[in-house]
Amino acid sequence: MLRVVWRFSDGKAGHDNQSRGLSEALNRLRSVEVVTLAPLSPLQALNGLALGRHPPDWSSLPAPDVLLGAGHRTHLSLLAARRLRGGRVVVLMRPSWPLALFDLCLIPEHDAPPVRSYVLATRGALNRIQPSARLDDCQGLLLIGGPSTHFGWDAPSLYRQIAVVLAAATPLEWTLTTSRRTPPDFLEGLPSPAASRLTVVPVAHTGPDWLPAQLARAGQVWVTADSVSMVYEALTAGAAVGVLEMPQRQPNRIQCGVERLMAEGWVTAFAQWSPGQVLPRPPAGFNEAERCARWMVAQWRA
Repeated sequence: MLRVVWRFSDGKAGHDNQSRGLSEALNRLRSVEVVTLAPLSPLQALNGLALGRHPPDWSSLPAPDVLLGAGHRTHLSLLAARRLRGGRVVVLMRPSWPLALFDLCLIPEHDAPPVRSYVLATRGALNRIQPSARLDDCQGLLLIGGPSTHFGWDAPSLYRQIAVVLAAATPLEWTLTTSRRTPPDFLEGLPSPAASRLTVVPVAHTGPDWLPAQLARAGQVWVTADSVSMVYEALTAGAAVGVLEMPQRQPNRIQCGVERLMAEGWVTAFAQWSPGQVLPRPPAGFNEAERCARWMVAQWRA
């Protein structure tokens, strides 16, 4: 039976979002106990693998049925925990070690995972968002990122795109938020004609539950192209999703995944949208965390 999950967290928000999303999806299916642990140091993990030594506090923990981790720092700890306490290892994202060392591997399709019985290709990164039954077509959300390794920044172009979106007939009310990468002076140049319909909430004024609450009600969401994880989160909520253009520095595998979503009709590129067009909702349900959890249960017939 699948009762206890050990989730190793390296403290990175993106990795945490994935492993928490999967553990919460498992809990909805099987009512599991989730124990969250920090990774061991490399020396501790190697001692566990080679000599069978483990931290004293592990002895008091319930034996795991499943060991989850996302991020390279968790890999040795996952393998050591299986050696010391048992359980099956599930790794999220492509690991730095041979795939055959892990029991199940959940790898984004943009990383071209090999065809194996223990490998599942995922559409983007997993997340904690749940499909919403409360989406309101009169509520819109603008999620603004910033320059990154793969994208530059063109504020005038972004202002023009936002002005076109705000001038469209619906939604009637818009909320805009920024990210930690958004240049500090960006909000000063926002279009003003539709200001009465636009509420601005800088990222510094949001908490961990703010975005999930917004995605639970926004029927239309526009996301800048650099904010790939938010594209998948908005899709999971069930919103109609548009992608605002950003200057691309260089091609990257993650962006190829978003382009595939566009080609398949899941999201709409700004260049392919006209203000008189209704932004289409996703063609089907999109919930990768739940799909992965169900696949795991089926694999082990838990």
